Order: sequence, then structure tokens, then C-alpha cells
Amino acid sequence: MLAGTLCAGIQAEGATLGLDDYCDIATATPAGVKEMTPMADGESYSCLSEDGRAIEQYSYRTGKLMRVLFSLDGVKGAVKIDGFDGYQLSENEKKILLWNNVEKIYRHTFRADYYVYDIARMTMQKVSDAGAQQGAVMSHDGRMVAYQRGNNIFISNLDYNTDVAVTTDGERNRIINGTPDWGYEEEFGVLNTMRWSADDNTLAYIRFDETDVPAYSFDNYKSYCDEEPESDLYPATYTYKYPLAGFPNSKVSVHAYDLNTRITKTMDLPIGETDYVPSMEFDGKGKKLMVMILNRDQNALKLYVTDPGSTIGTPIVSMTSNAWLSPAAYQMVEYYDDDFVIGSEESGYRHLYLYNYNGVLQRQLTKGDFNITALYGRDAKKNLFFVQTTSLGAINRNVASVNSKGDVRLLNGVEGTENAWFSKNFQYYLRSYSSATTPTRYSICNADGKQLLSVQDNAEYAAKYASAPKMEFLQVPNAVGEMMNAYIIKPADFDPSHKYPLMMYQYNGPDSQEVLNRWRMEGLFYVASQGYIVAAVDGRGTGNRSRAWANSVYCRLGQDETADQLAGAAYFAALPYVDAGRTSCFGWSYGGYMTLMELTDPNCRFKCGVAMAAVTDWRFYDSIYTERYMRTPQQNLSGYEAASALRRTGQLNAGLLIMSGTSDDNVHYYNTLKFASKLNYEGKIFDMMSYAGFEHSLRMCNARSRLFDKLVHYLDSNLK
Repeated sequence: MLAGTLCAGIQAEGATLGLDDYCDIATATPAGVKEMTPMADGESYSCLSEDGRAIEQYSYRTGKLMRVLFSLDGVKGAVKIDGFDGYQLSENEKKILLWNNVEKIYRHTFRADYYVYDIARMTMQKVSDAGAQQGAVMSHDGRMVAYQRGNNIFISNLDYNTDVAVTTDGERNRIINGTPDWGYEEEFGVLNTMRWSADDNTLAYIRFDETDVPAYSFDNYKSYCDEEPESDLYPATYTYKYPLAGFPNSKVSVHAYDLNTRITKTMDLPIGETDYVPSMEFDGKGKKLMVMILNRDQNALKLYVTDPGSTIGTPIVSMTSNAWLSPAAYQMVEYYDDDFVIGSEESGYRHLYLYNYNGVLQRQLTKGDFNITALYGRDAKKNLFFVQTTSLGAINRNVASVNSKGDVRLLNGVEGTENAWFSKNFQYYLRSYSSATTPTRYSICNADGKQLLSVQDNAEYAAKYASAPKMEFLQVPNAVGEMMNAYIIKPADFDPSHKYPLMMYQYNGPDSQEVLNRWRMEGLFYVASQGYIVAAVDGRGTGNRSRAWANSVYCRLGQDETADQLAGAAYFAALPYVDAGRTSCFGWSYGGYMTLMELTDPNCRFKCGVAMAAVTDWRFYDSIYTERYMRTPQQNLSGYEAASALRRTGQLNAGLLIMSGTSDDNVHYYNTLKFASKLNYEGKIFDMMSYAGFEHSLRMCNARSRLFDKLVHYLDSNLK
């Protein structure tokens, strides 16, 4: 679903843009639209009211209000709430699950207090009074809610006001039932593994045994964003299970609980102690479980159709790769009554394949030298699939239909980035569109792509940023003469006769993409506004080109990418309006790693660089991500050594500012401390900045504005 935050502080056209206008997320982001939940009739959707106190139903075709489904002011009975943070409709649309008092766990997961509202009776029930719940999911009929608390699964029966414990062995940092461990959430995008069968008589779930996973601890300091920031005289220590590359992962198993017999069965599947289960869903009829089993090397996957009653699983689809299998492909899957669609990159590009439940390939739905980047679903009556594709080039995203002959028709054949959220009957969709020069616009379209209603055109926002620097696209040669997609951002008052300092920005992680034709307004544009040429390239290893382009970095991270980034820097430094003696680089996360690899490369010509939240040695990062591209250190020791920025500190001959948040549960602060310690040991002079109590993305307070303020100050000190 699509959610947005309205922009604050709209200024008049031509007004001077300040630091926060570029860097503060709430200010710099175009106005979004309210989350729209498609309803069963196919003609309408639900969304929040303007004041956030009600849930309303609107017509796709006319945009008019049809009825109010829920209102905080209209609840009858003793149970009432003052507000809510989110909601879900039951499958039969008779009940609404609401939650408030959200407590964040990791990047996406949270605990909250959950309630169920009966639309007809206008009454509300609390799911449980025994403490906050996680991952709550309603049965199809809305009469029950499964949830997790204390690492155990419970089922709340709203008709009888009872709570039944499905599991009892849950224990923090040991056994997790129903919700994922840290690695599955971060690297597979799994947020909840509890699934109801179509008849609501079976609850399937995944159990994670993380007993043997080593624990990771760090001091969790209060920042001055927190209440009472000076109260932590003894800082809290946060401990959780985090498997580094080569260390034990959680052991997983798949289970099915029968609500009639209260018996739990373990599915008879060949899940090895080192295997992953990156996906588990019921089939299109809601009777059989579709379970994916992926080996630890992440280059062999099997899909099993499994009977929850007999527990027998039968393999029906297999995938292998000579490098890695990308989750972007195999997790692009939809199950229908008689067949299912799954993504694969076996052709060299990411395409869709239609199978029946016996594992017989019916046909390859899409073909060509482009990638399918999203599967929206199928209009069964017209036998049309709706997808997002890169058929206009890797930097673009377009919504398209695919017919039974495999013909791909773009609904709006314009360069830029489109996304779609379809109605249940696939007759309408919410379209978002942006480009490097066009802020995001939202509209309601019919299935042919014709606009019916404009929802948000961001006209005021566009006027505000009319004078901001703009992104231009080009292609530049990499280290071996192949062409890389690239962009350049020039100061708004650009003078081609002037010599500007250069800042190369990078990410360049495997299967990632930085160069995209979409609207962005962020700190990089602020850097350009301060008199810098900002540029970026997508070198070897990056995504949404050919599989061969990505696979070239397999088991040797940091090598080809560094060479390509330096080749891109050489191209831009040679431009007549760039001062080759005043060049720099900056990156965040994988991009921070790239910054360190570039600054310690013998061919580096940068005068200085800034690394934020950088991995400094892949032995310090999580197993799922690292081993996908590198295998384990035990299998690929030489690759890990060659990929280690920590082992190259002696070659640092440029200025360095290294930064990190101390409470980063993803790329641990330990990475930065290790690198700084080694530089100190070797007598190197460098700069360092820490964000006490901040996590990986620095989304607290105004930390991003402060970071880019520091970045520009550092660059000015070294390049101007």
C-alpha cells in the first residue's frame, strides 16, 4: 500500500531553499496520498479521513465518499480508543483490525495494542489485555486474531473472549514462533509468518530456533531526541541474536496448528539445519502450503506444495544459479486457484513463469532483454497480467499489461518511474509517476491507463523546488570499457566556464540501483546547491541490467565495483567544468564501504571522502546478505581478505571523515571503531563523527540535515 506524509512549509516560487528544504525528510518529500485499501467490490477503496479519526470508503471512478466504515467518535460500548496508527480489513470486510501505542522493534516490525471493530454493530473489542502484541493477523471471517507475545503464538477468539496459547516454548534470544528473527526481517523482508487457511481451521507458522546464533551487544545511549536524554547515567545494553558471516543461523521449521483438535503438526520437509525458508504461503484455494526452501549458499531453491493434514511436502519447482538467486525474483510470486506465477532470472533477465500445482510449466509470461520489477496481479476475466517493467531502459519503471501471447503493453509509455496499486477487479489503479524533473503525481486510472481523477499533483511543491538543481542522465565507460548508467547534478546557477569541485556519490551494492529516473530531493541536491558537481555511476554488480552484469562481482565484492567507481570519477574529473584537483567521494552503508575501498585504492585520485555507516570488513556483517554474494569466510577466505577495507588502511592517502550511529543494529558501530582504531594504530590523521543513540538511517530528529551540513563543511574545508 502507498502511504505519504504531507509536505510542511511550502514556499513561494523563487524563494531561497535552505538546508532543511533539501535534507529534512518531512520537508523535502513531495506530498503523498493516504493509504488506499482496495475493497472486494472492485469499485471502491478505503482510506483514512482527513483528520485521521475515521476510515472512509470511496469510489475509484468518481472519487466520491460512499460511506464511513469506522469513526473514533461513533464507537458504541465500553471499549473505546483515542486514536490509531493503522488498520486492516478482514477478508469478508465485516471487521476492522486497528492498532495503536506502537513500539518499534527493528526496521519494520513493532509491538502494539490491537483492537477489532465490528462494522455492523459499531462495537470494539481489545484483542488481549495481557500485554502488547506483535504481528497480529485476523482470520478471514474476522472472528479470531492470531498474534505473538513473548515469542509465543496466541489465538484470541472474539466471540468467546478467550486466548488460546498455540505455542509455549517461546523465549527471547532462543525460540521465536510466528515472527521472524533479525536476519529474515532485514534480508528477506519477512515480517510475519502466521497464515490462516481459507476455512480458518488451520494456522500455519514458522518457528525459529536461534539458540546457537551468537548474541551481539552494544551500549544503547540516549540521544537528545529522547525524553530525559541525560537520565542514562548507566547506559542500557542492548543484546540480540545477530549471525555474522560464517556463524550459525536460526534453525527453522514449518508448523500447522489445527484449531479443532488443538494439535500442532510439523511439516515433513527436508529443511536442513543451515537452510532458509524465505517464503511460506497458502495456495490460491487456501488449502495447501507453498513452502520455499533455500540452501545456505542461496544458489539452489525448491518450492514444495505441502498438505497441512498429512504434513507431506512435494517439490514442484527448482531453481539454481552459478552465482546467487535474487529474492527480487523468487519472492515475486502470486498463487491462484489452479496455477501460480513466479519470477526467475534463468533467461539472463528477471521474467515471469506460469506453473500449475503439479510443477508443470504452462508458459513463460514475459521475455526480452529487460526485467520485470513488480507483479501486480491478474485480471482473470481478460487473462491479463499487470506488471512493472524496465522495457524503456534500466533507469525507468513502467506499468504494463501482459496478454496470453506474452505481448507487453505499456499503459503509459513515458520515461520516468511509475507505480501502481490496483483495485480488486483490476479495472482501476492508483498511479504514481515522477521523473528526475517532475515531482511525484498521483492519479486514478482505468485498466487502459487513462486518467480518471487527479489525486495529488504537487503543484505547490513543484513551484517551491523549481530553482533547485536537477539531475541529468548519461552513460560513462567503466574500468573495462563497458557503459555504465550515470547521473550528474549541477548547481542551479551552473556556469560552464567555471571550474567546480566534484563529489562522487555511490552505493553500488549487488543488485542495487542508484541511477533511476525518478524525483528525489535530498542532501545530494543540497551539496550541489553549495557549488559542487555531484555525480554517480552504477558499476558492475548493480541491478536491473543483465544477470551477467550483476553476477560479475560474485565472491569478490569491492574489487570490480571500486575499479568502476574510480573509472567514473576519472570521466567526470576530465570534464571541462570540473577541477580534477578538487574531487571527493561520499557513500552510506554499502556506499560507505565503497568510499573506504576507493580511498585506499592505489589508483585513487580523490582528495578526500566521507563514509557513513560503512561495512569495513564483511566478516562483521550479517550472514544472509554477505554469504549471498560471498559465500562463507570458510569457503572464500581469499575473497573476504581482498574485500576488506580494514586490511587496506595502510594505503589511505586522502582525507577521511568516517561517521556512524552508535545504536545501528544493522551495520554495527563496531565497523567504524575497528577502522578508526587501525588508523590510529598506524598513525593516520582522519576525522570522525558519532551520532549517539541513532540507528542506521538517521531518521530521528533533524539528524540528516546535520549530517549533510557536516558533509558540506568537511568538503569545503578540504576542497575550497
